[in-house]
Amino acid sequence: MLFRNRNYNLFDDFFQDMFDDPFFNRTSASLSQLMKTDILEKDGQYLLDIELPGYEKNDVQAELKDGYLTIVANKEDTIEEKDNKSNFVRKERYSGSMKRSFYVGKEVKEEHIQAAFKDGILKIAIQKQEPKAIEDQRKYIPIL
Repeated sequence: MLFRNRNYNLFDDFFQDMFDDPFFNRTSASLSQLMKTDILEKDGQYLLDIELPGYEKNDVQAELKDGYLTIVANKEDTIEEKDNKSNFVRKERYSGSMKRSFYVGKEVKEEHIQAAFKDGILKIAIQKQEPKAIEDQRKYIPIL
């Protein structure tokens, strides 16, 4: 029987679909905004394919600072439809922003990164850089 399961709650099941809506659940809405990324290591490079559906090249910025590559996408759209008398029938606004950072290492410089945007996908190639070796030389302090 359906009700023999002690973990089953009729009210949870009844309201589940309603509260799964992003309007009620801000966490799931923010997770869906995450930039989905494929990362491949090939021929001495890291290749990133970042999905940015609905965004255009001018909406996207990439910044390298303190070893972190940060991708920011901002978009603002307005859709307006009017009837024959110039009355609004529908007016929608969309404003959205996404941001994601990747640690690429402090050895990576701007000239080691190439980026291109096409068909809603940001492609980034990062030349792998060898980390600087830590010097293991003893340095003696003179005692006076």
